[in-house]
Amino acid sequence: MEMEIIFFTTNKNKVKEIKELATAEAKEITIEHREYDYPELQLEEIESVARESAKYMKEKKAIKEPFFLEDSGLLIHALNGFPGPFSAFVFDKIGNEGILKLMVDKRGEERKATFKTVVAFCKSPQKAPLLFVGVAEGKIAEMMRGEGGFGYDPLFEFEGAGKTFAEMSTEEKNEVSHRSMAFRELLNYLS
Repeated sequence: MEMEIIFFTTNKNKVKEIKELATAEAKEITIEHREYDYPELQLEEIESVARESAKYMKEKKAIKEPFFLEDSGLLIHALNGFPGPFSAFVFDKIGNEGILKLMVDKRGEERKATFKTVVAFCKSPQKAPLLFVGVAEGKIAEMMRGEGGFGYDPLFEFEGAGKTFAEMSTEEKNEVSHRSMAFRELLNYLS
């Protein structure tokens, strides 16, 4: 059964990754991108940000078709999970260079980090958003590496790969990334 789902985001890089995954793994699902800059609430957890953003789209914007949006965050263990749900804001303010400065005296295990994505899916206006979570473990690299990816990808070295997300091809990243894991959970639910 063919299904079209709207993906709300202003990030064209995320759209590219998600569409490639859908094409490779769920040919019966079509992703329609709609660029809408909904308010990204500054809440304590990534799950809360995704849930409340989806509720906003459903209730305030009266979106009735099936849709999803996602929120991602980089959680650096030595910094008590910072920047976490504030990742986009922090990236805009201090970028990767600022994160490297915060990590300058951290070594070994102190550089551990988790990348987390929460996909919030709304099937119908009457139901609460369903959340699908994906997590990738790794560490903050000593310096930015790689030409691909976006955001924190040049800093995040995936556990056991010896490569940052920015050093991986889109296909490699889609095999292991937090976003792909969360989106696969959604695809499994839909199929």
